[in-house]
Amino acid sequence: MTDSDLIRSRAAAIRDLIADAAAASGRAAEDVTLVAVTKTHPVETVRAALAAGLTDLGENRVQEMVQKADALDTADVRWHLIGALQRNKARDAVRVADLVHGIDSVRLAEAVGAKAVEAGRVVPVLVQVNISAEGSKSGVAPDDAHDVMAAVAGVAGLRLTGVMGIAAPARDATEAEQIVRPAFRRLRALFDGYAGPGRGSLGVVSMGMSGDLEMAVEEGATLVRVGTALFGPR
Repeated sequence: MTDSDLIRSRAAAIRDLIADAAAASGRAAEDVTLVAVTKTHPVETVRAALAAGLTDLGENRVQEMVQKADALDTADVRWHLIGALQRNKARDAVRVADLVHGIDSVRLAEAVGAKAVEAGRVVPVLVQVNISAEGSKSGVAPDDAHDVMAAVAGVAGLRLTGVMGIAAPARDATEAEQIVRPAFRRLRALFDGYAGPGRGSLGVVSMGMSGDLEMAVEEGATLVRVGTALFGPR
């Protein structure tokens, strides 16, 4: 079995999980985008992912995303910048990224927007919300999310398209029900409850990874970020 065959098989299994979870929440599998997280994997693995039909690719670091995009030189990829973004990397980020997931302050949004305007682009972005209340996690506080979303919606060069959040890790299914599901439910409620500027352009709730994607989809995720379940441990 080739690498692309193995990845295709794993992707099919993940899509089955997504379809079942979406059905449980009254939605269609097509409502959920699978982002293959290729961070730290070589370009050869990314090529195998493309050959397996995965065209939404997620990277944590701007430099790695740019290097892979330049190496592949294809318009078939939709690049997701899913990690923390430093303001001094904004120029490179807006050159490649099709969706920036980690806008966690108005100041960062303004820096990204300024570089997007210089590049003649309007970059779709998500506001990252710290739904786990962990000090180690980036993101705006849930109580501040709507104010930040409204401010980001007004930044030239950006298009607010939704929210992103990462739940705290759970040790078992019981803890997941107690910790993870409420966090996902909170993020979806914030998304649904937003009625400020840019509301008409919202469509993305990015939450859920390899270990909790089914719960995320059940709670309303429209985009899940999966690395380990597709490519194995790093």
